[in-house]
Amino acid sequence: MTTSNTGPGDVDPAVRAELARLRDSIDNIDAAVVHMLAERFKCTQQVGHLKAAHQLPPADPSREARQIARLRQLAEDAKLDPAFAEKLLNFIIAEVIRHHESIADHANNTK
Repeated sequence: MTTSNTGPGDVDPAVRAELARLRDSIDNIDAAVVHMLAERFKCTQQVGHLKAAHQLPPADPSREARQIARLRQLAEDAKLDPAFAEKLLNFIIAEVIRHHESIADHANNTK
């Protein structure tokens, strides 16, 4: 973190107001991201239950590869670093697979 000799009281009120406005927008976007992820995980939980009921594997490497390619393209179109988007999706996919494995384990232990 960088510091400056200028204390918080020395910042122009217009700059402070713009920072507050931008930070409010960031906070709203963060909330939307969390809610969107929650919805995504609700859907993937349903997929996990369907896979478990039909003894399908928790992971689907070909689907994952298609999703990564799709997300990288979306990121490029949105002027977002595709490598970052891929890392984010890989993190999400790993969590989804963990959930699917847990669902399958639970289904197998209740038979």
